[in-house]
Amino acid sequence: MPANRSAEDKIHDGLMAAGIGDALGAPTEQYAMDEIIRTFGPGLIERFHVPPPDTFAGANAGKAGEITDDASQMYYLARAFGQKGAAFTNADWIACLLDWRETSPKAGFMGPSTEALIKALKSGSDPTAFGRIGSSMRKMTNIGTTNGAAMRAAPIGMAFPGDIACTAEYTLMTCLPSHDASVAIEAACAIACGTSAAMVSSDLGAVLEGCHQGAVAGRALAARHGRLEAGPRFQARMRRALEIAAQHDEDWAFMAALEAEIGNSVLAAESVPCAIGILAYGKADPWRCLRLAASIGNDSDSIATMVGALAGTMNGLATIPAFIIAEFQQANPDFDLKALAKALGAA
Repeated sequence: MPANRSAEDKIHDGLMAAGIGDALGAPTEQYAMDEIIRTFGPGLIERFHVPPPDTFAGANAGKAGEITDDASQMYYLARAFGQKGAAFTNADWIACLLDWRETSPKAGFMGPSTEALIKALKSGSDPTAFGRIGSSMRKMTNIGTTNGAAMRAAPIGMAFPGDIACTAEYTLMTCLPSHDASVAIEAACAIACGTSAAMVSSDLGAVLEGCHQGAVAGRALAARHGRLEAGPRFQARMRRALEIAAQHDEDWAFMAALEAEIGNSVLAAESVPCAIGILAYGKADPWRCLRLAASIGNDSDSIATMVGALAGTMNGLATIPAFIIAEFQQANPDFDLKALAKALGAA
């Protein structure tokens, strides 16, 4: 890890590693691991590919090295929070999301929870009401349980180095109302608070503890401001993912166990603990973690975005090949990550 990295450097590296992960995982999204091997060859994914037409990125004419909705929402959030700082509100987040919907070419990728919210906002209906059962106040248990809030949450942790409580409170704003289920709030707080911990420590144990503390804080916030829905418990899944990471020393066996026991889908209870498990197994080496995440398939771009934010913030970009960084920058000229990092660091 490079010595004497400034806070601005850490933010920049986390944002870039997250974007590289998004672009690296986009061509394998929805694929199973055996399909990835048949399509892209043996070994872990190690370069950008043009997304095949049967992926979301391919269906949206994505090019090799381009980000999707995951990193683009993260970058929009980083810009909005950099402008507002501690004055940032839930209304600012909604405005940011609507701006992303109207101006980002990646808006066609948006996930189901975010899409439902935007439809409600554009139609003028109550944005908190989608998913309710009949005329009751109860929402269906599959509403708001995806990983959309977690995939974009890292910039909040970057803005509050080492401050778990503030990070969780502001992360909640970016969860509501689209991701109001506890599992999604816990997951988003785990990623944001893990990133907050990575801003002040390069110790893997400390960063994983930050993820744990974030999840605990997220559940408490969900009890007051969201809902404690029936279904899988995020913290139990995260603990098991870390156990799987500790029990394996071969990549494909590790990923197979992670997929089988934790899952790697768009659900927050699967892909977010999966990302944290990969961070632990890969010892937070950014390039190794990104390759593992891109190779596990299913929601691989979101998983790689989240693990990239954590590992990049923690350990920088030194292990990522220079040609990968150059190709990423060339493929994504719309985002000035140095400017985003400077503004977010000063927020």
